[in-house]
Amino acid sequence: MSISGMMRTSASGMAAQSSRLGTVSDNIANASTHGYKRAFTEFSTIVLETGKSAYVPGSVDTTVRYGISQQGGFDYTTSPTDLAVSGNGFLLVTDGSDATYLTRAGSFVKDDQGYLVNAAGFKLLGYPIVNGSTAAASNGTAGMEEVNISAMSLEATPSTLGTYHANVPIDATAVAAGNRPSDNLATSAYSAKASITAIDNVGREVTLDVYYTKTGTNTWEVSVFNAADAASSTAPFPYGASGSSPLSETTLTFNASTGQLASVAPTNPAGLVISIPVPNGQTLTLNIANTSELAEDFQVLTPTINGNSPSAVEGVEFNKDGTLYAVYGNGARVGIFRIPLATVPSPDNLTPQAGNVYTVSADSGNLQVGFPGTSVFGELRSSQLEKSTVDTATELTTMIESQFAFTANSKVFQTGGELMEVLVNLKR
Repeated sequence: MSISGMMRTSASGMAAQSSRLGTVSDNIANASTHGYKRAFTEFSTIVLETGKSAYVPGSVDTTVRYGISQQGGFDYTTSPTDLAVSGNGFLLVTDGSDATYLTRAGSFVKDDQGYLVNAAGFKLLGYPIVNGSTAAASNGTAGMEEVNISAMSLEATPSTLGTYHANVPIDATAVAAGNRPSDNLATSAYSAKASITAIDNVGREVTLDVYYTKTGTNTWEVSVFNAADAASSTAPFPYGASGSSPLSETTLTFNASTGQLASVAPTNPAGLVISIPVPNGQTLTLNIANTSELAEDFQVLTPTINGNSPSAVEGVEFNKDGTLYAVYGNGARVGIFRIPLATVPSPDNLTPQAGNVYTVSADSGNLQVGFPGTSVFGELRSSQLEKSTVDTATELTTMIESQFAFTANSKVFQTGGELMEVLVNLKR
């Protein structure tokens, strides 16, 4: 046996245990770091060619690995911009350069410019939502932008949908043709009137006057006008130019036996509706399917119209599909970004970088990009943070094992030194 070989072997053993203690110390230091993945050291033997008469000691080799694919637990928070991933996916972040990193550290807050930045200073990446859609690439980061939640302006939502159910009195007197609201003359007469408020494209309220006029047995005419065009508040007809058409005109026919709506003209395949082009707005589709003709006074039942006046952004919220919504003061929610997740075929072979982020390596495989809840990309959780995967008790146990192993290797080295000293003294 070579004494120098024995000393070299014990030295490699001490170096190996030093490396193991290094990973233990790093793990313990990051036991409370959100999104941190435990590092550990694996050993393998190096065997030298040995003859039958003498043993030639080899050494030990070390490989540092990371349990990146290991799922951590979750801490619940009160911040909607705190994000955690349950499953295989990673959040995509950038440090402001062209480089893109993967991370599970999702403690994002808004910086002074409105960007979502985590504790390490990395900015969250996402796809901007334009006209309700995103341009996403499945094998790269093209089209992604740094998520900014302060660049939103005031938002007004025009009215497009509503319900407007009414009861018209079956005993009402019919109005002769040529003298109805649809004729829009100063002499126009009607059976009942109601008004509704809609929102136009710039957030202004538009009052619409709705006239119900009996035209015959179980038949009614519904005419809608812009109240702003009324001749006066007491004598509204004619609206605008005399004889001009109303915004909308519909004929209702009721079932004589039940008093329920039998049909609407013109026929609409979407159901019994009235379509009203709101001035400087969108087409307002009113569902009137529950309108009735009964022996009761005229009354409007459960009118509801969507749309909102201008309002500023008051906060944000994430949907589980990755959509980031701007929440306005009027209750409206508008999707502004969709947050993707990324993964690789071998996550444990990603290359760790400072700031609790990872980069793709040759051993990890190519980047795959998708959205939360699809395929293998896991689930996005808002107001949660993933805990470190470090178990302090396990690390302390490993530290004690390595301490004893290091001490044993040092004793071997010390013994080899003493034997070497004996050999040197033989010369004397």
